[in-house]
Amino acid sequence: MKKLYKSLPAAVFVMFIAAMFVLFLVLPKNEYSASEKRILEQAPAFTGEKLVSGEFGEHFEKFLSDQFAGRNLWVGLASYYQLSIGNNGANGVYKCADGYLINDPEDMSGLMRNIGFIEEFAQHIDAPVSVLIAPSTGCICADKLPAVHKSYRDDEYFEKIAAALNAASFTDIREAFKAAYDSGEQLYYKTDHHWTAAGAYTAYSALAGELGYAVNPCEAYEVTAYDGFYGTTYSSSGFWLNEPDSIEVWDNKTNDGHLRVAITDNGATTGQDEMFYYSHLDEDDKYPVYLDGNHPYTVITNDHASSNQKLLVVKDSFAHSLVPFLADHYAEIIMVDMRYYTNPLPELVQSEGIDRVLFVYSVDNLATDDKIAFIE
Repeated sequence: MKKLYKSLPAAVFVMFIAAMFVLFLVLPKNEYSASEKRILEQAPAFTGEKLVSGEFGEHFEKFLSDQFAGRNLWVGLASYYQLSIGNNGANGVYKCADGYLINDPEDMSGLMRNIGFIEEFAQHIDAPVSVLIAPSTGCICADKLPAVHKSYRDDEYFEKIAAALNAASFTDIREAFKAAYDSGEQLYYKTDHHWTAAGAYTAYSALAGELGYAVNPCEAYEVTAYDGFYGTTYSSSGFWLNEPDSIEVWDNKTNDGHLRVAITDNGATTGQDEMFYYSHLDEDDKYPVYLDGNHPYTVITNDHASSNQKLLVVKDSFAHSLVPFLADHYAEIIMVDMRYYTNPLPELVQSEGIDRVLFVYSVDNLATDDKIAFIE
């Protein structure tokens, strides 16, 4: 009997492995993970060449990991186990106070290099160039972070950016954000790395002095909140018990009938008379409600705008919730995403008669973007 008890843990472990193997064989294979918001690895094609090179083994290992029975349960258990032993941030995401999930700091080694590319670009075009950079959530919401965390060095780098930009002007929104946050505004989502619509409005207000428009009051917008938003930070964290966010649409109804959005992607252009793509609110990823998400080339025209100027926005996805506010003040806004747009920007500035160029990036994305070098 004593030997039986000693063997019991090993027997249970073998039975568990056998059961998981059977489940792996019989259960259907998922193509997409709603929790992680990504395409899952599928069974790799077998060839002798791939076996010898190691490619088959590498892909099969990913296939096993992605299709493991009860994957979401195990991912969540692993995250909460790491949290319980004091290893908060093990997946690159801190579980913070008041339901915030905050990415740990990015490597900033590429930031000043990319700022140099923007400065050089500004020196060689006729139109004025402005730069707006969103601070990291960890910088603004520092009081939500756990006691032990890596350092968010936004303040240090924002000072370096201001000193490095001469031909381009820099709008530093840190103080505006800190003031709004201290007053109780939720400027960043709790489950996503983007700023909220209120955060985008705060940035829009801070930009007014640099770009020369009169800020529309909050009352000018019809605000509608949609519940059930789980963002990308949630998806990578494994903290599945976290409460979802609400995502808001701030719509200036005076633009109805005056505005047109045209998106060019893969050689085809589609359009609609509305900045918000409401069908995405029924999907797992709701953030593309703003201008349909990432595309190489987007044009917003507004014959009701407060000026007849053309604005070129070179951007990451933070611009998507900001541009609907800017559209009130420009007859035409062209948005380009350098991750997908391959034509020279100086030629675009000249051919389209651009009056001003605005770079909109988060500090994390700007530090890690390896495509901005191609703006020339």
